Amino acid sequence: MKKALLLFPALLLISFAGSQEGKAQPDQSPNVVVIYADDVGYGDVGAYGAEKIDTPNIDSLARNGVRFTDAYASASTCTPSRYSLLTGEYAFRKEGASILPGDAPMVIDSEQETMASVFNGAGYTTGVIGKWHLGLGEGEVNWNGKIHPGPLELGFDQSFIMPSTNDRVPTVYVSGHRVYGLDSTSSPLRVSYDQKIGDLPTGETHPEKLRYPADRQHSGTIVNGLSRIGWMKGGQSAWWNDAEIAKTFTNRAQQFIRDHQDQAFFLYLPLRDVHVPRWPAERFRGESETGLRGDAIEEADWVVGEIASTLQTLDLEEETLVLFSSDNGPVYNDGYQDGAIQDANGHLANGRLRGGKYQSFEGGTRVPFIAAWPGRTEAGVDSEAIISQVDLVATLAEIIGADLPVRAAPDSEPLPDVLLGKSEEGRTRVIQQGRAKLGLRRGKWKYIPPGPYPNWVIEKHNDPQSPIATPVPPPDQPLLFNLEKDPDESKNLFHRHQKIAEELSTLLRKIRKDNASPKDPQQRR
Repeated sequence: MKKALLLFPALLLISFAGSQEGKAQPDQSPNVVVIYADDVGYGDVGAYGAEKIDTPNIDSLARNGVRFTDAYASASTCTPSRYSLLTGEYAFRKEGASILPGDAPMVIDSEQETMASVFNGAGYTTGVIGKWHLGLGEGEVNWNGKIHPGPLELGFDQSFIMPSTNDRVPTVYVSGHRVYGLDSTSSPLRVSYDQKIGDLPTGETHPEKLRYPADRQHSGTIVNGLSRIGWMKGGQSAWWNDAEIAKTFTNRAQQFIRDHQDQAFFLYLPLRDVHVPRWPAERFRGESETGLRGDAIEEADWVVGEIASTLQTLDLEEETLVLFSSDNGPVYNDGYQDGAIQDANGHLANGRLRGGKYQSFEGGTRVPFIAAWPGRTEAGVDSEAIISQVDLVATLAEIIGADLPVRAAPDSEPLPDVLLGKSEEGRTRVIQQGRAKLGLRRGKWKYIPPGPYPNWVIEKHNDPQSPIATPVPPPDQPLLFNLEKDPDESKNLFHRHQKIAEELSTLLRKIRKDNASPKDPQQRR
């Protein structure tokens, strides 16, 4: 790789914890950057049909790479999708891999093989910068001391993360094993999800201090005019500024790339946008035609552009595989009255699909997915291959020539030719995990078993004012759709094709019962 002598201000070099001593340079293997958006739906970017939100940088990736039309997050909520992405295992197999509070223990076992450990074992320098939301520590977290285990115990050499989500306390960054910028001596940080602590204003006690109203769940401690889930006391020196989160993560990602431009690197960059509470930088507010939600998507697109520009400046474009996707489908009102519904202006975040976040419908898990590696991916290709984010561990292992242990990533299928746009022979079946129930797609057929959704999911998707309102079917109703003829899942064919429904129901029960049995060793390198 091209080497360059660059000088940087000292401020840019501080406190990105980790080390990379003794890293070997894998031959003919690409750098890999995974940019993972949050709650960005199938119809939220221009390359997938958005007209009221400007995403030129994401669209450029699609023009120069492979745009997948049938790619899936493994779940329609954040923690399960992130778990599957990094481990190659469906999250429903792992107890506790559901939406985590901000003080939850780490849900990935330290001895578990991960995407990062695969790259690390192949000689790559590995980094994670962004939203984590997979838990930290082994029990009650001491935010004023060493926070362990975390990403550094899962194969990442360097880590600078948001512990959970931006709507949960603590609103701080964790660099390596410690809260970044914390003055724990004069003002220790305390966090509670059980009861209010301290005397700081909350959304419940001081709603007049809010930029916009929040529901009761999100009416805890106020930071930057936005109330959160849970309560904090102290640690103000370490609190983030919501309007600067995207810039903070981007600057550090660019620094990581510069620091390792003459080595092989893997960067996992999970973004904050477009998760609630939405408060992008001032330069983006009012830029889209769909209010704050669209503005936040344009901020995410800016991040993609900054990363692409850095790779181009360092002459690393042809040596780097860039992946862009989202952790699940969209939601408009998710606890904050930020105008997302009122300002939608006809924009359909799920595009032609049905439903969104929390659901097993296509809109919940079918997401934008783009792969670009100039000279190696086919440019401007639209691929209809079925692929899931759970496949990335095995797929990237093959691309970089890494050995993947037989029992690692048990649900991950190696699909390198599919990812690079050279084949459309993707998965034959894919699991779609919604909140409380699973969906199963096999070829053109999609099956969702009967069963209830939680009331709060029904409330979010039954709102008639929401552009993506999806009335939830009766809990005793099994659903069968032909996605080839009915991509928006509007015609339930269960009674017309009961044999197919029974086959898929039996297959789904078998997949659920199987304890992630290891694959045929012949499928592994």
